[in-house]
Amino acid sequence: MAKKRASFVAQAGVIAAVYATATLLTVLFLQGLAWGPVQFRISEALCVLALLTPAAVPGLTLGCIIANLINAVLNGTGALGMFDVVFGSTATLLGALWCQKFREKPTVALLGPVLANALIVPAYLPFILQGLGFYTIPFTSISLDTAYLPMYLFGVVAIGVSQAFVVYVLGLPLFKALKSFKLLEE
Repeated sequence: MAKKRASFVAQAGVIAAVYATATLLTVLFLQGLAWGPVQFRISEALCVLALLTPAAVPGLTLGCIIANLINAVLNGTGALGMFDVVFGSTATLLGALWCQKFREKPTVALLGPVLANALIVPAYLPFILQGLGFYTIPFTSISLDTAYLPMYLFGVVAIGVSQAFVVYVLGLPLFKALKSFKLLEE
């Protein structure tokens, strides 16, 4: 029992570290595409780990919390960054739980992270962007001052598409590779 618990904690810790590192590397190389209304967080491909081990649920969540905290410090977003720490990490938690619940049907399971991020992140993102001095929806001339609903809808589509790309195009092959090597199986 103690060995199984230690293995669970170790797996969760490694997953958290890899997720946080991958997220921060995405910030370095893709800069604005790791946070904001269009997100290609390469680390989100790791959500497939929840199909293989229950330790991925706390691991992914903790990794997201760590990455978002570090980003808040690095980018100087202060209290505004806490929106991402709390609600972004909640989206990751809900997506990972969905993956774990539907792990027998991987394509359905991977809808969890896509939907959770597409619905939750755009709900708070306009507040962060406006607080940081961005007053128009990126790639448009729509003002944030009077356009919460258009900004939210833009975010649902943009984050949903980018999340689906990362999770299905990068994550699904990762899942198949890990499954074939029988890594991280319960």
